[in-house]
Formats: sequence, structure tokens, C-alpha cells
Amino acid sequence: MTTPRYILDESAHNPEADIWLVEPIGFTRIPIHALLNPPGSPGAEALRDSIAPVLDAFEDDLARQQFLVELAQGQQLLAVLAEAGTTRCSIGLHRDDVADSNSGESNNGLLFSLFTLSWRDIATAAPSVTAARAVAGAEGHTNIEYLELPCGPASFSELVRTPNAESGLPPEPILQVFAHLPHPDGKRLVVLTLGTTAVSRRAEYRSLLHQIAENVSFENPLLEAEAINRADKATAGPDRSG
Repeated sequence: MTTPRYILDESAHNPEADIWLVEPIGFTRIPIHALLNPPGSPGAEALRDSIAPVLDAFEDDLARQQFLVELAQGQQLLAVLAEAGTTRCSIGLHRDDVADSNSGESNNGLLFSLFTLSWRDIATAAPSVTAARAVAGAEGHTNIEYLELPCGPASFSELVRTPNAESGLPPEPILQVFAHLPHPDGKRLVVLTLGTTAVSRRAEYRSLLHQIAENVSFENPLLEAEAINRADKATAGPDRSG
């Protein structure tokens, strides 16, 4: 049996953290707060320093300006997400190795996705009630289900929507898979969202979000692991084999 291996992010040791999760391979975290530091702040200066080598690598001013325009557009999008309570955002890149149902062959193309974690303040209620309310009457949502996860009750749903012309986005259908995880304090709701234009791969993305949600914890799992290690050492006792 192979023991799962994880890479710990620095945020896992944050004493103020109130949620822990595991992102599967293929996701790259976007530093929302680092990209949204106000002008003139130390963080904004650090951002300028970090992108300076990138700007210097461009051969002409036009390419530099285009990069800065796209960076500004990305910051605007992140600002909207942050305003809506998003605290974590990651870009997913995976190879499409699932066989096509008609040809039996895989496309071997690249699939892009966006994973976000958002917090919502809610009226105080039992977690099971909150999980049910999160999807009750959700217009257009399909594949609604309720599960009991290690972190507590949760509800899942899916939605396919097409951006309107005013959004500036390509008019391609976007699949969004949601996991609604009530916090044990009964006052907050965590919403995990996985979005992609690969609507035909909805079963795979549904499974991927389930995997992420199943590993969510509202208690620091590192403290439990440290306690187990200390107990194991105490049980083993001193080595008297000599």
C-alpha cells in the first residue's frame, strides 16, 4: 500500500487559519492578496519587483504594455472575486486522457479550470439545515445531492451557464460544480467552486470536487498528526537493545 504524499503550503501553519484542504496535482494557486495590494504599499512594491524581470524579458514596449493590460484585467477579476468573499483561487491544468464515448480514443488536449474557495455569512442554523438551504430552490442547478463528509454535512450541485455579451468573455458554455460546506459554528458557509469550459467532462470534474471536499477539515489536522507522533514515541520508549 502506497502512503499518500502531500506538499504543505505555508498557510497550513497559519495560527489564524480556520479551514484546511488538499488540492490535487495540476492546480496552481493564485496569490490573490499579493496581486491586490493597494498602490504604494510594501506589497505593491514587492509585486513590481517580482514582475520586473518578466517585463525586461520582452523585446519591445508594445509587448510590455500588452502584458500590463492583461495583468490589470486579471487584477480586476480577482478584485470581484475577493469582494464576493473568495479567499483562495487556483488555476487547474490537466491533460484530457479520457476516452471519447464515440471514437474510444482520448483527445490528449489540455483542460483548464478555475477553483475558488469563498466564505459566506449566514443566519445561524444547524449545519445540516444550512447544507440543505444552500441548494434549495437553486435555479438551473442540477445533480443536487447531500452527503455526510468527514468535516460534516455538505450539499453539491452543478450549473451550466453562458456568459452574456457584456461580460467580454467568449460565449462558450461554462460548467460550474459547487460544494457547500457549513462551518461547525453554524454562522458561516464555505463554497467550493470548480469551473471549466470542458462541459463534456462534467463527471470527471464532479469527482474532482468531491475529492477536494472530502479532504476539507475545520480543525488543524497537523496538530492531530503531531499528537499521534508524540504518543508513538512515548509508547516506543527508550532503545535498550544494546
